[in-house]
Amino acid sequence: MKFNATARSVQGSSASRRLRRAGRVPAIVYGAGSQPLNIELDHNEIYHALRKEEFHSSILDMQVEGGKGEQVLLRAVQWHAYKQQVLHVDFQRVDSSKVLHTKVPLHFINAEVSPAVKLSSAIITHVLNEIEVACLPGDLPQFIEVDLSKLTGGASLHLSDVQLPTGVTYLTHGGDANPVLASALVKGGAADAGDEEAEGGDATPAA
Repeated sequence: MKFNATARSVQGSSASRRLRRAGRVPAIVYGAGSQPLNIELDHNEIYHALRKEEFHSSILDMQVEGGKGEQVLLRAVQWHAYKQQVLHVDFQRVDSSKVLHTKVPLHFINAEVSPAVKLSSAIITHVLNEIEVACLPGDLPQFIEVDLSKLTGGASLHLSDVQLPTGVTYLTHGGDANPVLASALVKGGAADAGDEEAEGGDATPAA
């Protein structure tokens, strides 16, 4: 995915305010052993780009005016406290030979045909919507599909139940190495059954 940028020579809070009033967004590009590059972006262009999932989870082709394109990864976005306004954006340069760490969204599919829904009328909850992974830039997926077609009522689907793309490794950061991604809750199933048994046991046979 491509976006356009212009090199920015003037820095500081006053210069940034002037840029924003002119419909521009101050930004920075860093990493890959090069000096940080201050850039500016068109607000409308970057605002609409940020609404697309792929802009957050894929390698981006940054076209800098008067120079060659660079591959970068979106790292941080600063928004106005109450306006729909982008205040600042951080990008990281990508080195095709070095492993990167980033978050990838999960796309859940086939919930409607799962036994949990069809047989148990369960409510499926997405416990995680993204995971952090490590991979080479060329192996980075835009998203990871999570197939719920075999999920049964009352059960959970873990990361180990999902086949990660080749070259992609999940990062735990000392947490759960096999987190729950989705669970199927059967509304009142166990409770109702218990209530019925209790009612049956308390009933007094008619004389």
